[in-house]
Amino acid sequence: MTTVAALSLFPNLVFRPSYKFCSKKVGVRDGFKVLAVFGEGASELERKSSSNVWGAIFDVEDPGPRRTQLVSGKLLDVNQALEVARLDLQYCDWRARQDLLTIMLLHDKAVEVLNPLAREFKSIGTMKKELAELQEELAHAHQQVHLSEARVATALDKLAYMEALVNEKLLPEQKDKGTSGPTSEPEYEIHSPTTSSRNASQLQTKSQRRSLNVSGPVKPYNPCLKNFWYPVAFSSDLKDDTMIPIDCFEEPWVIFRGKDGQPGCVQNTCAHRACPLHLGSVNEGRIQCPYHGWEYSTDGKCEKMPSTRMLNVKIKALPCFEREGMIWVWPGTDPPKATIPSLLPPPGFRIHAEIVMELPVEHGLLLDNLLDLAHAPFTHTSTFAKGWPVPSLVKFLTPASGLEGYWDPYPIDMEFRPPCMVLSTVGISKPGKLEGTSTKQCTTHLHQLHVCLPSSRQKTRLLYRMSLDFAPWLKHVPLMHLLWRYFAEQVLNEDLRLVLGQQDRMINGANVWNWPVSYDKLGIRYRLWRDAVERGADRIPFTKQIDSGL
Repeated sequence: MTTVAALSLFPNLVFRPSYKFCSKKVGVRDGFKVLAVFGEGASELERKSSSNVWGAIFDVEDPGPRRTQLVSGKLLDVNQALEVARLDLQYCDWRARQDLLTIMLLHDKAVEVLNPLAREFKSIGTMKKELAELQEELAHAHQQVHLSEARVATALDKLAYMEALVNEKLLPEQKDKGTSGPTSEPEYEIHSPTTSSRNASQLQTKSQRRSLNVSGPVKPYNPCLKNFWYPVAFSSDLKDDTMIPIDCFEEPWVIFRGKDGQPGCVQNTCAHRACPLHLGSVNEGRIQCPYHGWEYSTDGKCEKMPSTRMLNVKIKALPCFEREGMIWVWPGTDPPKATIPSLLPPPGFRIHAEIVMELPVEHGLLLDNLLDLAHAPFTHTSTFAKGWPVPSLVKFLTPASGLEGYWDPYPIDMEFRPPCMVLSTVGISKPGKLEGTSTKQCTTHLHQLHVCLPSSRQKTRLLYRMSLDFAPWLKHVPLMHLLWRYFAEQVLNEDLRLVLGQQDRMINGANVWNWPVSYDKLGIRYRLWRDAVERGADRIPFTKQIDSGL
């Protein structure tokens, strides 16, 4: 018989000093109350001969006996509790292997029973009896497999909950000791979905950590958020004789190319009678107002005033730069930084589509949506996530001070690049299908860039770039760009109806970050970064990023 330990956690005692059961020499500190409950596992399968191929593959040691040193009802510290959880998962793995081995052995036995040579020496009645017994054993084995799946799901849920409890316990201690570095995260509450309402209330009362609060009418943008380089247009959309009107932080601007071919960004309002300049034209590198013909260069200076005496007139202009196929502007009052983040796809990728959309949502809500992949099996059921299973646990794994990482169990890498960019690489096998458990295991990939430019308090200019590391010939298929745009709009519309609903309720007072959970990690870190920037904090979390010189 095997002995296994099951975890029983008591979250209401997390913040209460507990009794120590180890010697002072060991130095055990406050612990979690974890009970080691012993029970009987299923009997171990009989060992098969070494010549049996299945036995060789599934010959894994039962981890159960390692737990005999635990005493029922004993209090464990953090490390011991995590060790129990690790052994719990090991046992689940061993039990699942045994169940699968049973099915495989039964399959081999069924093959033997149905062997044409064996049928010559058995009566039909004997074969029916053996097949009926096999069917019964197989049904029992399948039932055991389902039980193993339930064990694994329960163990993973407990482990995720313990992770949240460890964070609740250790992060305040680190802060009290002054060990948090310049990239440490401000604190927020994470609630376990398995916590009862009473225990959750106790955790919230005892914890000194603050929650994220994103609610109420959208406030005017903080000036500190403007002191970044923002990509505002694709270079391919800006010809020598064209203009691109944009709104950026609630101000109208227009982009055009000067005499030297370099882009410029000036206020989209004529100094004479406030006429929108983008309704005019570009003449010899100057933008001409359609009302009275006044012409402005890329630095905002009026260089031509037909039918009147020339005056010294100048409109506002923003620092503007072109790099890696994108037009960048600096809308802030601080001196522009000498570096900009690189947004090119990784080596081996070819750009297939560049799409611009104007969306009626606040840019922060759109970023929250893009930084969340856990919603895909529920929201994108008609597009890229059609047929995706709903995993028992979704996690975003990332360094402690990073804004990038990868999704588990999806083969997707993702990064938030300040101030408003999301980059992701998706491992795919065929359109709409995922393969592998990481992007490195996949042979073909899709790379995406989303830029969420804050146009106004309830409007976002979205720049989307899609790249592939396969099928380069698709770039030359006629009208393919229209098909890519159609697909992008289909996916976006699935999200947009939800984000618009969030925005409506947020304006009316609802908190869109009322109950963050573990897979919200990247979205939370974006909110913490933005909050620190808007507060003018001396230390901005997650500031490490890869830059390119101008």
